[in-house]
Amino acid sequence: MSNTSPKSQRTPANAGVNQRAQLLAQGHQALTRIPDAIIQLGTIFSRNGYELSLVGGPVRDAFLGTAIHDFDLTTSARPEETQKLLAQWAHKTWDIGREFGTIGAVRDGLVVEVTTYRAESYDPSSRKPTVEYGDNLAGDLTRRDFTVNAMAVRLPELVLVDPCGGLDDLVRGELRTPAAATQSFDDDPLRIMRAARFAAQLKFDVSPEVMRAMADMAQRLEIVSAERIRAELERLIISPAPRRGLELMVETGVCSVVLPELANLQETVDEHGRHKDVYEHTLTVLDQVMDLETDADGAVPGPDFILRFAALMHDIGKPATRKFEPDGTVSFHAHDIIGARMTARRMRKLRFDKDTTKAVSRLVELHLRFHGYGEQRWSDAAVRRYVTDAGELLPRLNRLTRGDCTTRNRRKAAWLSAGMDDLEARIEALKEQEEIDAIRPDLDGTQIMELLDLQPGREVGRAWKYLLELRMEEGPLGEEEAKRRLLAWWEGANQ
Repeated sequence: MSNTSPKSQRTPANAGVNQRAQLLAQGHQALTRIPDAIIQLGTIFSRNGYELSLVGGPVRDAFLGTAIHDFDLTTSARPEETQKLLAQWAHKTWDIGREFGTIGAVRDGLVVEVTTYRAESYDPSSRKPTVEYGDNLAGDLTRRDFTVNAMAVRLPELVLVDPCGGLDDLVRGELRTPAAATQSFDDDPLRIMRAARFAAQLKFDVSPEVMRAMADMAQRLEIVSAERIRAELERLIISPAPRRGLELMVETGVCSVVLPELANLQETVDEHGRHKDVYEHTLTVLDQVMDLETDADGAVPGPDFILRFAALMHDIGKPATRKFEPDGTVSFHAHDIIGARMTARRMRKLRFDKDTTKAVSRLVELHLRFHGYGEQRWSDAAVRRYVTDAGELLPRLNRLTRGDCTTRNRRKAAWLSAGMDDLEARIEALKEQEEIDAIRPDLDGTQIMELLDLQPGREVGRAWKYLLELRMEEGPLGEEEAKRRLLAWWEGANQ
C-alpha cells in the first residue's frame, strides 16, 4: 500500500513519525484482510475503465486498528454504469438513492454501497444538497465532513489517497474539516453534531477552528430534522467517551439548542457551596453508570442507551425546583417528578420512540426511590413495591441508584453501597420465595367476577387492586384465604 497524501510534512518530527508509521502498519494489516470479493469488484471496475475506492469511515477505522465491517465505496462511474458492473459481481443489486448516486449490492452476505463521485452545493435554508457528479476522487474527498473521514484506498491496488492530511490528524487525534469549518457547517449543519459525536466515539479533540465554528453556527442546527439530530445524539451517548462530546456541546452552545436541559444544569452552580455542582455531578453519574454496565450476557449489557441517558437526565428538574430554605440549606423537592416530565417532553421533541421515552423518563422518576432505605429498613411490602414499580427496569434502576452516589465522604458512600447491597439481597431472597418479578393478586379477574357475581367493569378493578395491596403487604395468601378476605372486604365496602 502506498501513500499519495501531499501533506505528510504536517506530521510532527519525532513521536509523530513513529505514530504515523504505526498507523500505516495497522492500516496495511487491516486492508490486506479485505475480502477477496471486494478486490474482485475493484478489478471489474478497473477493467471497464472506472475507478473504485474504499472510502470514509472504513478507511479511518483500518488505520486505527479496527476491523473493517462496512464497505462504503466511491467510483467515477455514473449510477447506471455502477449498477451494470455490480450486476456482474453481485447476487442482487438495489437502488438505495439514485438521486444521490448510490447503488447497493450483496454477494454471499457481503453488502456494499457504491456512490458516484460527488460535488455538492447547498441551499442555505436546507441541509439537503443539490447533487452534482464529480470528476475525480480528490474532489469527492474534499467535500466530506472531516479530514479523518476524507481518506480513500483505491481498489484493487490498495493505494492510499489522502489529499486533506487525514492520516496526520489521526496521529494528532484531532478533528478538522477539509474546507473552512464555517463553510462546512453552513453547508451541512448536522456536521456540528457529528463533530461532537466523533469526539466521543474516537476520543479526539476538535481543532480550534472547528470549535469556534460550532459556537458561531450552533443555531444552524434548527434547520436539521429532529430525527437526524436524535440519531447523532444516540450514537454519541453510546460511544466510548460520551462525556467528551457532551462537554464539547455545552462549551460551544450546541447543547443549548439540542439538549437545553443539560446545559441549564450549569445554572445551579452555587458559589456559596450550599450544594454540589449539579452539572459536574451529572457527568460523573454518567461515567459511573457506564462502569456498572455488564457484558453481553449480563443484566445490562453495554453500551446501554437507556441507562446512560437516564443518568444524563436524572437531575434536569433541579433548576426548576431549587429553593433556598430559611436554615441556609437548599432543596429540590419533586425534582424527580418534574424531571421525568421534562425528559419525556424533550425525547418526544427529538422523536424518540415511545418505549425508549417511557423507559428513560420512568428511571428519572424512580431514581430517588431508594433514598431513605438506610434510615429505616423497608418492610417486605416496600421491597415488593420497589420491584413492581421498576418492573423490567429494575437492573437499570439499581445501577442508576449506585451511580448517583458521587459524595466524597467515604463513610457515606460505603453506607449507601451497603444499603443497596442489602436491598438487592432481599430482592433475590423474595424472588426465590414468591416470584416477585410477576406479582399478581391471588385471584384473577375471572375468579373475582365469579365470586362477587360481577360483570366486567370498574368494581372488578377495585377488587383486583384491593387484592394486589394485600399481596404487596402480606405476600402470597393462597386462593382460599384470598377469597375469604375479598368477601369480607366486599361486604364492608357495600354496607
